[in-house]
Amino acid sequence: MKSLLVASKNRMAYEPIKECFRSEYKVDVVTSKESCRNLFRKRRYEFLFIDVELLQSGSASVNGRINYKDSLQPFWRVFPNAEIVVMSSQERIREAVMAVKAGASNYITYPVDIDELRFVTESTYESTIMQSELDYLRDKFWQIDSLEVVNTNSPEMRKVFGRIRSVASTKTTVLLTGETGTGKGLLAKLIHRHSNRAKDQFITVHCGAIPDTLLESELFGHEKGAFTGADRRKLGKFEIAQGGTIFLDEIGTMTPSAQIKFLEVLQDKTFQRVGGEISIKADVRIIAATNIELKQLVADGTFRKDLYYRLNVFPVDIPPFRERTEDIPYLAGVFLRNLNEAYSKEINNIHPYVLEAFARYLWPGNIRELENLMERAYILENSSVLGPDSFPGELFLPDISNPELSPGSLPPLSDARRQNIEAAERNYLKKLLAIHKGRIQKSADAAGVSTRQLHKLLTRYGIRKEDFKIPSP
Repeated sequence: MKSLLVASKNRMAYEPIKECFRSEYKVDVVTSKESCRNLFRKRRYEFLFIDVELLQSGSASVNGRINYKDSLQPFWRVFPNAEIVVMSSQERIREAVMAVKAGASNYITYPVDIDELRFVTESTYESTIMQSELDYLRDKFWQIDSLEVVNTNSPEMRKVFGRIRSVASTKTTVLLTGETGTGKGLLAKLIHRHSNRAKDQFITVHCGAIPDTLLESELFGHEKGAFTGADRRKLGKFEIAQGGTIFLDEIGTMTPSAQIKFLEVLQDKTFQRVGGEISIKADVRIIAATNIELKQLVADGTFRKDLYYRLNVFPVDIPPFRERTEDIPYLAGVFLRNLNEAYSKEINNIHPYVLEAFARYLWPGNIRELENLMERAYILENSSVLGPDSFPGELFLPDISNPELSPGSLPPLSDARRQNIEAAERNYLKKLLAIHKGRIQKSADAAGVSTRQLHKLLTRYGIRKEDFKIPSP
């Protein structure tokens, strides 16, 4: 049976934990930091629940602040993968958050709630599994400069990266499918980077952006005099990419004549320049991509069936961004770091209300839309936090799929945006004061604003700090 250790002097803390995990874990209880360390050395525990006061006891402080990393180190030295959950009262929640930032897995507050216990342990366990998978990929396969790309919390994207990992080192033709903006080009580069051709050319051709009359010449090259204006021999992309990889984006827009020549490349590994008679060997790895259902094009007669089967050797379907919302905070953070590196500003955070709006939004433009929105907001923002005012108002509209809304019931865009922002700020301020019992200085510190700014916000929304203070007995 797995083991769990609770370190707390508070009976109301450890009794619910014992009751909750009685059938799954052997639960041990200690009431001091020293006894906790001693027991931790003798037995392997999957989880340690420790009261923040015990974690602080005997720990050095700098300018009145506890170094939680040092407090956690003795446990990690014994068992590096220990999952440590900090317990605290509502009044000390800030210290619990600081412990999590120092490396603790999570925190819970008193009074201990059984549902919260279950959620914390299950989510922590799932995160451990995901991190183990990522560590395995780090150690065994992915290049260091690709780790930022393959870091995902989405089960569906982990499947995608698993398929890419399986096919990357082969010569097999890959067909990437998915909506516009889902990152097909990025994944094509990822395949090339982890193939045996990584040191050779990676050539991208956007088939839909090249005029039909020039597509064959662009792909296969042409001989001098092949057509009007062909005053010299030109090498095509397949010839330039020899030994490497060619990525054909928007493959569904390829002209019928180009499809015939492309089929020759897939079947015979040869091609001819336009106007030429010599067959040229095509030593090229092919990755194709489409945002159109090729089966439907085949049914419509606009795409060759034999070409479709030759292309569809190893399909990889990329889910739309709205189905992988788990990755939004991470990717938004990546884009923000990249923007800070590219420009002279220092914007280090994204307003929680913006992240909530991101989670609700359907992202018709997928990841590319997020990147563009982040860049525009970054340019507009004048503070150290990307706030709602720097983003377009449609992000903050209510869910129009709600059947209770009639067409005439939607407010103007500016009003909807203002109302949602005001409601979010009002609720936030009330929760903030409730946690800190109406204490302005602590509330301002927790919110990351000055006391003057906090007073102005409270006045604006008609909130009285006195309503949240606990009277003295």
